[in-house]
Amino acid sequence: MTEDTHTTLTQPSARPQRGDVLELQVESLAFGGEGVARLGDTPSGAHGGGYVVFVAGAIPGDRVRAVVHKRKRSYAHARTIAVLEPSAERIEPLAHHPGVPWQVLPYDRQLEVKHAQVDEALRRIGHLDGYRLREIVPAVEQWRYRNKLEYSFGEADDAGEGDPTALVCGFHAPAGGNRVTPIDDCLLASERANRAREVALGWCRAQGLMAWDRARPAAVEPGARRDGPRGGRERRARRDERHAQRIGPAPDGRARLRNLVVREGRRSGQLQVRIVTTDGELEAGELASALSEALGETLSGVLWTRSDSLAETTAGGETELVWGEEKLPERLGELDLLISSEAFFQTNTEMAERLYEIVTRYAALEGWERVYDLYSGIGTIALTLAPRAGELWGIELIEQAVADAIAGARANGITKANFFAGDARLALPELLERAGRPDVLLVDPPRAGLSKKVVHRIVDCSPKRIVYVSCNPTTLAPNAAELVGAGWALREVTPVDMFPQTHHIECVAVLERG
Repeated sequence: MTEDTHTTLTQPSARPQRGDVLELQVESLAFGGEGVARLGDTPSGAHGGGYVVFVAGAIPGDRVRAVVHKRKRSYAHARTIAVLEPSAERIEPLAHHPGVPWQVLPYDRQLEVKHAQVDEALRRIGHLDGYRLREIVPAVEQWRYRNKLEYSFGEADDAGEGDPTALVCGFHAPAGGNRVTPIDDCLLASERANRAREVALGWCRAQGLMAWDRARPAAVEPGARRDGPRGGRERRARRDERHAQRIGPAPDGRARLRNLVVREGRRSGQLQVRIVTTDGELEAGELASALSEALGETLSGVLWTRSDSLAETTAGGETELVWGEEKLPERLGELDLLISSEAFFQTNTEMAERLYEIVTRYAALEGWERVYDLYSGIGTIALTLAPRAGELWGIELIEQAVADAIAGARANGITKANFFAGDARLALPELLERAGRPDVLLVDPPRAGLSKKVVHRIVDCSPKRIVYVSCNPTTLAPNAAELVGAGWALREVTPVDMFPQTHHIECVAVLERG
């Protein structure tokens, strides 16, 4: 969308509408990584007044022109379309692709902001104090650090009909809806992982394959809701037909392309490639041959997932092994692991090792303790701690991840670790009755943090020490506050920079029963 198609807001105090173009002075960075600007008479740098606009692609000190793409009563989200006056801190970007919004900030400044945001979340959201906040642990590598990348297939904006380069494989544009930005060299991936993406894309182009349709269903025509029961049935039939077209094969019966997942064993040097498509025909064996020829012994396995989901996801569907090994071999610290294609594994291997060192120090095991590990995944943290514990019990919802954890324990000769599948909210009381009260309880929840019911279950377990691994300080803060209110003290927090050039923050906290 070009700039002159928008309406420029002439009254800064007015609430903007979707599509309005604003000139904004960015004051700070919000949780989530967007710049914060305010409309109204609030002085620059003041907090608490004015209509807030969160601005993607802007950093503190920038004066930008931005287009509003989402509007709420008290705030809006906008996308930078021009930097009018750059911040004194702004540096030239290295990567020419989405996914690294903070690359225009010097790395030392990124660390300062992340450290400050952890402290602010704990104090402002959790109303916590009296804890020690250690310095953030910087990343070993600032670029090419990810061991897993999920790319999306799409169509180039400027490609003509029949152009073989119309098919692209990259990342979604920031605040850009369904548009996929092509990538020449992904600076988050290693060179060999980039090579895998290039070979897969080249093969798909040579086959003349198409990307799937991500567009939302068309809006209902005016007056259609007054058609009565028959009209409702017709609308549902049209909707179902549109859905079927989106998730179905191309007109020639071949599968349409959704995603490409490239996973790398940073220690093993092996690659796993998984292509995600709609239903339909695909010469997946030929793709595997092309990848094997180009990548040689570094290729561990090729998998094909067929998905009928309307959501933008690589999870679910039916996955089959096309070539090689089903699981990716990897080594983490002293552990030898086999990782399933959809299993969670920390995406920065080198920093995961630093993270687990902190977890081990906070757990402070002496060899006799009973340890619970909630959200244990494939067991990487549990298996790291198990040799230092008396006994260890892991709970994980995903059955395949539990199978990987059990296999990992067997492969590493660890007999003290026990894993079973279950929802922590429901399984914890049963485990407490079966195994007894834990001395140390470890949690590594998803970004949403712990539900109130899980917090209550933890309180019922009454462990002496809780080690909380968080990928979101804004959910760590209220969870820690609930535990403090129940009798634990927040002793120490260490932020860890797992994701340079982005706003994401990992941290480890330790709480002890008072």
